[in-house]
Amino acid sequence: MKTTTDSNFTGRPAKRLTFLMCVHDHVRHNNLAMELLKRSRKAKLAGATVFEGDEGYGASGHVHQEHFLSDDRPLAVVIIDQADKIDEFLDAVSHLLDDVLVAVDEIEVVDL
Repeated sequence: MKTTTDSNFTGRPAKRLTFLMCVHDHVRHNNLAMELLKRSRKAKLAGATVFEGDEGYGASGHVHQEHFLSDDRPLAVVIIDQADKIDEFLDAVSHLLDDVLVAVDEIEVVDL
């Protein structure tokens, strides 16, 4: 498949799954971001990264930030793979996602 840009690289369709949450979001006794990362690796998805932000908000509208009295930093977990694998993973973890903003984008993965 040729990319939509004028580059010489070839690409293939994929999906990007992004979860927006904060440091305090947990599932049972585990940090939610680390739980999603662990489960995505176990599912053998192509790639996942946890990003830490300085300030942000998500589904609740509450602004999350690091403060000298408390640490409420925002986190984003981004996972990329084929569309069917992303859909299957999202179905498997949907019960963990109360108050988490979830975005799914159709993207193109470029082979270098």
